[in-house]
Amino acid sequence: MLVNCVAYQDGKKLADIPKEAISDYVNRPDCFVWVALKDPEPVELAEMQEEFNLHPLAVEDARHGHQRPKIEEYGNSIFAVLHSIELRDGELHQGEVDIFVGPNFVLSVRQRTEQGFAAVRARTENEPELLRHGSGFVFYALVDAIVDRYFPIEDALEVELEQVEARIFTGESPRANLEALYQLKQKLTLLNHAIDPLLESIGKLSGGRVPQVCHGTQDYFRDVVDHLERLGRGVDTLRETATTALSVNLAMITLSYNEITKRLAAYAALVAIPTLIAGVYGMNFQHMPELKWQFGYPMALSLMFGIDMYLFRRFRKAGWL
Repeated sequence: MLVNCVAYQDGKKLADIPKEAISDYVNRPDCFVWVALKDPEPVELAEMQEEFNLHPLAVEDARHGHQRPKIEEYGNSIFAVLHSIELRDGELHQGEVDIFVGPNFVLSVRQRTEQGFAAVRARTENEPELLRHGSGFVFYALVDAIVDRYFPIEDALEVELEQVEARIFTGESPRANLEALYQLKQKLTLLNHAIDPLLESIGKLSGGRVPQVCHGTQDYFRDVVDHLERLGRGVDTLRETATTALSVNLAMITLSYNEITKRLAAYAALVAIPTLIAGVYGMNFQHMPELKWQFGYPMALSLMFGIDMYLFRRFRKAGWL
């Protein structure tokens, strides 16, 4: 569906326009149109393709979605794919934002994501001296907003990791801790897949030969690259910490099993001594010692009890019981 369709000129908003009037404004000098779509139908993309003369390969990628983050040039226009990640009810939901940028237009297409760009539009409209850079500055503002939204996600995953680490040494549900750490690593991988491909792509917009539409905005894209590098380092650190936590959790499970094994071995020894003595006297051979002795039975029980008490104290002192 169509969210916004606004015309800008000389750093100022001209008006909200119907999509039928787009062609009238894109032909004006120093004027560009910013159209925002959300989960568009194929017919809507076809209309935008005709209005802005979009490359068919770029439109096909936007129509099918589920693309890897990338930035591609088609003549004097740019097609960018970025992943939008939202945290809802403790789960990460991945959407996609496709951005078409030309000298006189910006087309942003949101797919499977709820968070819009009203704040980005307000920011750009409040900075007319920067908006004079045209569609290139709007492109930067959109990319910067998407990248900045990764920081709260990374912070939330860090808090989640700290909570799991705290549970590891309490001995609470080690299996649940394993599952939580594995799910956390999956979330970090999802976030890394959104960040890592953008480093190289946006790096090309901050230096060297940059597309004509991005001239004058290299410093802004360099700032985005810096943000991506910080995010990347943070994700790498969290992934390493999660891997270490997995190893520690497995070690704690092994230690708990060893404790159980020692306890079972100690109790088995306590049972084995009486069993051995009772088994020997249970053979009922005719010439066994003390077989007809009056105090033989109390002596056997006392022997069993005494040896078991001795073993119990030794096991208790060794920490097995």
